[in-house]
Amino acid sequence: MGVALLAGPANVIMQLAQPAVGYGVMESRVESGRVDRHPVKRARTTFTYLAVATNGTDEQKASFRRAVNRAHAQVYSNEDSKSPVAYNAFDKDLQLWVGACLYKGGVDVYRTFIGEMDDETADRHYCEGMPLATTLQVPEEMWPQDRVAFERYWNESLEKVHIDDAVREYLYPIAINRLRGMRLPGPLQRRHEDFWQLVTTGFLPQRFRDEMRLPWNPQRQQRFDRLMAALRTGNNVLPSFARRLPFNVLLKDLDWRVRTGRPLV
Repeated sequence: MGVALLAGPANVIMQLAQPAVGYGVMESRVESGRVDRHPVKRARTTFTYLAVATNGTDEQKASFRRAVNRAHAQVYSNEDSKSPVAYNAFDKDLQLWVGACLYKGGVDVYRTFIGEMDDETADRHYCEGMPLATTLQVPEEMWPQDRVAFERYWNESLEKVHIDDAVREYLYPIAINRLRGMRLPGPLQRRHEDFWQLVTTGFLPQRFRDEMRLPWNPQRQQRFDRLMAALRTGNNVLPSFARRLPFNVLLKDLDWRVRTGRPLV
């Protein structure tokens, strides 16, 4: 569902809360893929990955994997890195963490805009979430066997979560959707940023709110719940094609880019 994009900034924060992922993204040599400098292009790449991983054909997955791998080949720490930890974009453990964040975020979006899953639906959703990790280098056997194993993996991984001052400063504009070089008139910009801070913080588990030092209380939770209820009502009356935007269109865009030789990422 396109409405899932509201949870995008929160999911970026979750992914980059793993220090090696955070510094790998911050120090990336792939200029065109930097979310802080090219947010629209980066968003297209990320949303296309989600569309390909969950609904793409084998050919689409193979094409996108090759393109992502070419970009990831340039992302690794060296003697010039300021990172306190080593990183490499081909690290299967880091890719597993990113895939796990995407799956976890998908579950939260489903609960928010559709409702709680029964066991059968939850198991199916979990199996369908595996390609979020395995579309790149993660082998299937690394994906936790079932939802119980996933919760164990998730809770253990939370012990490695840490957002330092440098990564927090990098992530805060993402949290409030502050786009580089774009500014609304004063009051509108403040309302825009307040809206996105509420949405982003609402979709974050408490551990990540604490790491980002984003305030939260029962009053903010009530505002978030009311907003999501209104958006859920609006989303439910949209026709199926509109609800799936932009993910359905991005798969067609991917095919067009392959045919015309344009960059995929």
